[in-house]
Amino acid sequence: MNKKLNQYFMIDELNTTVPREILAGFTTFISMAYILFVNPSVLGAAGVDKGAVFTATALASAIGCLLMGVLARYPIATAPALGINAFFAYSVVIGMKVPWQTAFAGVFVAALIFLVITIFHLREMIINAIPADLKFAISSGIGLFIAFIGLHDGGLIAANKATVVGLGSFSTPTTWLTIFGLLLTSVLMVMRVPGGIFIGMLATSVLGLLTGLIALPHQLLAPAPSLAPTFGVGIKHIGDINSVQMWVVVLTFLLVTFFDTAGTLVGLAQQAGFMKNNEMPRVGKALMSDSTAMLAGSVLGTSPVGAYVESSAGIAVGGRTGLTAITTGVMFVLGMFFSPLLTVVTPQVTAPALIIVGVLMAQNMAKVAWTKMEIAIPAFLIVLGMPLTYSISDGLALGVITYPITMIAAKRGKEVHPLMYVLFFVFIGFMWILNVNH
Repeated sequence: MNKKLNQYFMIDELNTTVPREILAGFTTFISMAYILFVNPSVLGAAGVDKGAVFTATALASAIGCLLMGVLARYPIATAPALGINAFFAYSVVIGMKVPWQTAFAGVFVAALIFLVITIFHLREMIINAIPADLKFAISSGIGLFIAFIGLHDGGLIAANKATVVGLGSFSTPTTWLTIFGLLLTSVLMVMRVPGGIFIGMLATSVLGLLTGLIALPHQLLAPAPSLAPTFGVGIKHIGDINSVQMWVVVLTFLLVTFFDTAGTLVGLAQQAGFMKNNEMPRVGKALMSDSTAMLAGSVLGTSPVGAYVESSAGIAVGGRTGLTAITTGVMFVLGMFFSPLLTVVTPQVTAPALIIVGVLMAQNMAKVAWTKMEIAIPAFLIVLGMPLTYSISDGLALGVITYPITMIAAKRGKEVHPLMYVLFFVFIGFMWILNVNH
């Protein structure tokens, strides 16, 4: 292996190998490939050309992953974030009756602001100001959140009017694919088989194809759809950002992406063991990578891009360097042409991986000082808030708002970083804005 490559990505130092990094990158891609189909569907509801969104999603994701891998050297992938794309389509375009072209202009302006505050290290300062206990809670909360997504996508839990959620239907054949994948992956993980999560996903896909529960793709290759309907539209309509309503939309795009990404980066860094003295090394480069990807995505024609929690699947397989993210980025480029093949990776295939990764990330709960109520209450609200609100940023808000209050009550107010007091007021405003938009 090239010595310079080894040194740059710290492959030996992080006790990993190139094949392991490539496997991790592929695992991450398989875990998040659904966004290539979900994002066009969501934005398509707002009247945006689905084909253009498909290509924009792939390219914006690839740009973010490659930047994260080459510059920040982290195994963290990026893509258009779920939740904020729904806000774009259903709240802004359909609810507020804002033309989708103007909504893209809102994303572009938010991305520019995002880039500026990243350049001035404001995001870096905020991430470093969050206390260690809350960082452990964020990582654990994300674990519960993605496990909840996996349980729901796999059909093991479902909506229930009487109890909010309940056990899913075992009469649905595809649910048994999830059960098979979960049991097999669990056995592989307990036996410490390398790449157990990926092997579990592969075996579940094969079983689905053999039983007819997953349809065989009709073809392997397909040309990437044209970007023409969305490319540069946001820039052309920047003059439409001329009302209080539109600035509220811009602010919402900015805040949700800001705190979603902050929470995700912290959680993934905790999982991978990157945190040193409660700080994330090279966090500035990681933040610059995702903010540049968000700007690129707004020009290409997609909703805000951010760090993806599914990166935890690659980290769980052993990904520790930027080679993981680079692999994921290359897969997104190839994914544009192999779109028919991606249909084999159904939610039931990825669900077991997300559940197991949730188990791995939840281990950080052991590091929270649960015996100190001033820490335990905000940490608990973060851990429980993320899955129950179905939002990383909302769960983070619950804990950050509570933290200064409980610390002052414990006569430990002086130990709270000044930025945490600033975040207290920012999150109150953030929650109010979200409530108004809902």
